[in-house]
Amino acid sequence: MKKTLILGASTNPSRYSNKAANMLHKHGHAIVNIGLSGGEAAGVPIEKKGEVYTDIDTMTMYLSEPNQKEYYDYILATKPKRIIFNPGAENAELEQIAMEHGIKTERACTLVLLSTGQF
Repeated sequence: MKKTLILGASTNPSRYSNKAANMLHKHGHAIVNIGLSGGEAAGVPIEKKGEVYTDIDTMTMYLSEPNQKEYYDYILATKPKRIIFNPGAENAELEQIAMEHGIKTERACTLVLLSTGQF
């Protein structure tokens, strides 16, 4: 199973990041929720950026491009194996930076990848 960090996690069940947290949990993936709101998603606390996790396979992005910049250093310190840029979170600059640091990037929908067995 792929430990996944959800960047832009939300307690709101109508938000795609919350749906992804629940679907990842349902598929047996360990998750880390990073967001601003506190609370929890899929029974896992939503933390603010701080602790750097070094065992992340996949980071799934639910922040819009302008809101990602403040996380660049955090993302690079975390060193995920790949970043999934969900619809609305595409960011060519961060994709380039990630690739320069050996991080694979993918423009895709986490929910679709999970639903089709391609995650």
